[in-house]
Amino acid sequence: MRAGIVGAGHMGGRMGRRVRDAGDPIVAYDVDPERLAASGLEPAASVADLVARVDVVLLSLPDSTVIEPVVLGDGGVLAAARPGQVVVDLSTAAPDSTQRMHAALAERGVAYVDAGVSGGAKAAEAGTLTIMAGGEPEALERVRPVLERFASKIVHMGPSGAGHVAKLLNNFLNGIALAATSEVMVAARRAGLDLERFLDVLNSSSGVNFATLNRFPHIVRGDYLEGGLTGRLMAKDVRLYLDFVARAGVPTFTGPGCLAAFEVVNAMGYGDQISNRVVDGIGDLAGGVRLQDTTSEGASA
Repeated sequence: MRAGIVGAGHMGGRMGRRVRDAGDPIVAYDVDPERLAASGLEPAASVADLVARVDVVLLSLPDSTVIEPVVLGDGGVLAAARPGQVVVDLSTAAPDSTQRMHAALAERGVAYVDAGVSGGAKAAEAGTLTIMAGGEPEALERVRPVLERFASKIVHMGPSGAGHVAKLLNNFLNGIALAATSEVMVAARRAGLDLERFLDVLNSSSGVNFATLNRFPHIVRGDYLEGGLTGRLMAKDVRLYLDFVARAGVPTFTGPGCLAAFEVVNAMGYGDQISNRVVDGIGDLAGGVRLQDTTSEGASA
C-alpha cells in the first residue's frame, strides 16, 4: 500500500523513515518546509496532494485543534479523500473529536483508525512502538502491514475513540511517573545519595516505574533523551486527561498536581524542551540542583 504521513516532526519523521527504509512507498507533508526537508521523506505539495497519491493517510500531529482543520478543513483530508482509503491518526487527541472525524469520513466511505502510539522517539527509531487502536477492526487489519514497520505491538481497543482514550490514560500515568520520580531524584540528590545505586534499588523495589527504568538511568549521566515529548505537549496531554475524566464522572486527586508540575516548569522556560527536563525545573526550585552534579555542592545530608 502507498502511504503518506502528515506531520514530519520528531515522531512522524521517524515513523515515516521506518516505512521508507522497509522499501515501502511513502510521501510526507508538513507545514514547516524545513522540518519536511529534514525528515528526508519524499515531499507532497499539500495535504490534498498527499491524499491523492496514497491509500493510507497517517497523521502525526500535536492535538485535536490541529488535527480537525487538517482533516475537516478546506483542502483537508476529507475534501480530497476517496472511498476505500484509510486514515490512521497516530496523534494524542480528544476522543470526542476523534469520533466526529470518524463519522464525517465514514460518510465518504473512508475508514478512520485512532491509533495512539507509546514508546517515544527511541521506540519509533527502533520500530518497537506500541499502538492502541480504535475503529473498525477490518480497517486496522488492512493497515497493519504499514503500522508494523514502526510498531511491534498493535492492540485493537474497541470502537472509534477507544484507542485515543487508552492513549490519554497511558500518557497520564507517564506524566505522573515522570513528575513524581523527578521530585524523588532531586530529593535523593539533596540527601547525598548515590543516584545510580538509588535507581538500582528503586528498580528492584515497589517504587519502580517507566521513568526509573527507562529515563533516569540516562538523565543522571546527562542524557535527557532529546527528541521526545516536550513539556508543553505533556501538559496538553494531562489537560486532555483531566477533561476526559471530568466528562466520565471520575474523580482525580493526582491530576491537578501533575499538571501543575509541568505548567510551572514550562513557565520557567522549559516548555519547548523534552518533558524529562521537568527534573531540572524542580531542581531549580530546590536551589539549583542538577542530578549530574557530582560535587558536594548542591547536595546536603
